[in-house]
Amino acid sequence: MKVLNSIKILSLLTITLLIASCSDDDNSGNQIESSTILYASNNSNGNITYYDVTDLSNISATTLITTSTAADGVYYEGALDAVIQASRSGLGLEGFTNISNAISGAAINADLIGTTDMSSPREVAVDGTFYVVADNQDVDGYPSTLDGRLFVYIRNGNNFSLRNVITTDFKLWGITFINNDLYAVVDADNELAVFTNFLSNTTNTTLSASKRVVVEGIVRTHGLTYDAMSDTMVMTDIGSAMNTQDDGGFQIITNFISKFNGTTNNGTLALSQQTRVSGASTLLGNPVDVAYDSETSTVFIAEAGNGGGRILAFNSIGAGGNISPIINTALGAASSVYLSKQ
Repeated sequence: MKVLNSIKILSLLTITLLIASCSDDDNSGNQIESSTILYASNNSNGNITYYDVTDLSNISATTLITTSTAADGVYYEGALDAVIQASRSGLGLEGFTNISNAISGAAINADLIGTTDMSSPREVAVDGTFYVVADNQDVDGYPSTLDGRLFVYIRNGNNFSLRNVITTDFKLWGITFINNDLYAVVDADNELAVFTNFLSNTTNTTLSASKRVVVEGIVRTHGLTYDAMSDTMVMTDIGSAMNTQDDGGFQIITNFISKFNGTTNNGTLALSQQTRVSGASTLLGNPVDVAYDSETSTVFIAEAGNGGGRILAFNSIGAGGNISPIINTALGAASSVYLSKQ
């Protein structure tokens, strides 16, 4: 009996351990938590700052020192754990891998590099290994004829190589891909343009937009972002270029694809089809870029002017209006933001 009891006890212990082991595996799988990271660049010192905004009531910031002194469009490549930004001082793309292991305050060196072809790089839009950079430098030397350039780079390993340059017949700033189409703000204006099947243009050429629409309510747009999961476009309005403190805003366009497609070329997308956030309480004076988290309905703004530069975040934005930011942290001459779920 003692032998049988011992066998029973051992059997029970084995089963218990197996159950516990399986339970631990299941729990560990359930305990894998995602994080939400906001990457930011600036034109004050060219460093990269990223914010853990997983918990909006408890954000943390990490700043990494780069050799650039001014930078704009920023992007996070998850497969490489790399941040890529358009260096305005270096006039090229620069990327930094293993970014998550870097310690705040550390100096980092670019290990993704390319040629220095640009004059005034702004936003970056990415489709696979294609990196498109908007450059808002006057192309022909005549300010009365508005133009800009889109530099198309291919990332191959650790190198960015220039494939071709597209000259546009309007000034550029913010750009973003929706599938194969490249959407671009018409800088110095209140219009949104689209180039359909953009990457099929493989040579240096001058290209007009496939379609342009007026976005009612905007004075001068700069930044834009699109969230495919919710079909939401968010565009920023810097207002008057002379006022960098309190006349900015942003506009949210839900069901964007149907609304944009339903607006005729050179037509107007009515303000009644959008939600606008603006007013003194917003601290929006020169909101140059934007990111959107549809899971929490939070808009993140790179504010270049108010208070010298800030990173702002807004939620409870359904009704729009003059609402206060839930996040307000200083970042001198903030220029670009990119949101990543990791």
